[in-house]
Amino acid sequence: MATLWFMIVAVMVAAYVVLDGFDLGAGVIYLGAARTPDERRTIMRAIGPVWDGNEVWLLAAGGTLYFAFPLLYASSFSGFYLPLMIVLWLLMLRGIGIELRAHMKNPVWLGFFDTVFCVSSLLLTIFFGAALGNVVRGVPLGPDEYFFEPLWTNFRVNQGTSGTNNGILDWYTVLTGVIALVTLTAHGSLYIAVKTEGDLNRRARAVALWAWPVQLVLTVVGLVATIYIRPTVLDNYKQHFIGFLIPAVVYAALALMIYAIRKGQDKTAFVGSALYIVGMLVGAAFALYPVVLPASTDPALNLTIYNTAAGQHGLTVGLTWWILGMILALGYFTLLFRMFKGKVRLEGEGY
Repeated sequence: MATLWFMIVAVMVAAYVVLDGFDLGAGVIYLGAARTPDERRTIMRAIGPVWDGNEVWLLAAGGTLYFAFPLLYASSFSGFYLPLMIVLWLLMLRGIGIELRAHMKNPVWLGFFDTVFCVSSLLLTIFFGAALGNVVRGVPLGPDEYFFEPLWTNFRVNQGTSGTNNGILDWYTVLTGVIALVTLTAHGSLYIAVKTEGDLNRRARAVALWAWPVQLVLTVVGLVATIYIRPTVLDNYKQHFIGFLIPAVVYAALALMIYAIRKGQDKTAFVGSALYIVGMLVGAAFALYPVVLPASTDPALNLTIYNTAAGQHGLTVGLTWWILGMILALGYFTLLFRMFKGKVRLEGEGY
C-alpha cells in the first residue's frame, strides 16, 4: 500500500508539472513572443480558462502527500519553509498579474502587471526545479527527522559529515532549476503554438525550436551531474533493467519534439514535450524509491515510504476516496479542455 501511494503522489506531481507547466512556460515567453497588446491578450486567452484549475493539482499533490506520508510532509514543509514562502508569494503575484491586468486600461499598469506575470512565472520554474534538485541531492536530516537549510551557503554539494552545510541553492540545484526553466519554456511555447495562429504561432514555435538543443544538452549534463553527486541513483536501474525504458522514453520524446516542431505539427510536439516531462519525473521517482527524502548526512536517516507512511487502514480507506475524487477531476478537466479546444480568438471581452 505504501508503494501504491508513492506512485499516486508521483502521478499527482507529474500531472501538476505537465498541466501548470505550460501555463508557466507561457508566462516565461509572454513579454518576448507577444509583441502587441492583442498578442498578449491572445496568450492570456489561451491559458485563461485553465490556469487556475491547473494549479489545483499542486494543492491536490500536497494534500495527497499530507495524507499518505505525514512525516515526510511535516519534515519537508518545515525544512523548506523559506523556499515554500517564496513559492507562495510568486504564485500569488502570478495570479494577481493575470487577473488585475484585465481590469486596467492604463498602459502603465498593464505593463506593470504583465511584468509581474512574466517574472513570477520565470522564477517559479526555477524554484520548482531547484526543489526537485534538493530532493535528489539530499537534505541535512537530523536524528529527529527534521532539518533546516539556508537559501545558500558555499554553492557546493556536500555529503557525509559535511552535508549539514548544504543550502537550498548550490551548483546542482541551480542546474536543475535551469533545466526546469528551459523545459517548461519549450512546453509553454508549444502550447501557445497549438492555441494560436499567425506571427504569434511562428514566434512560439521558434522559441521551442531554439530551446530544444539547450534542453537536450542540459538533459545529458543533468544526468551526469546526478550520477556524480549521488551514484546510488543507478541502483534501482541495475536491479530492474526494465527501468532503462524510462531514459529511452525521455530521448524518444525529445526526438519526437524536434521532428514535429520542424514539420509544424504543434500538437504532436506538445505531446512529445509532455512525455519528456513525465519521463524525467518518473525516472527520478524510480531512482529514489523507496526513499522519499534522502539525507545528505547519513543514509541511515533517509526518510522512506516505510517510516513515513500513514497507517494501513487509513491508506486503504483513502484509496477509495482518492479514486472517486480522480474520477470527478478527470471528468471536469476533460469537459474543460473540450469546451475550450481549438485556436484562440479575440472576439468579445475577458479571457
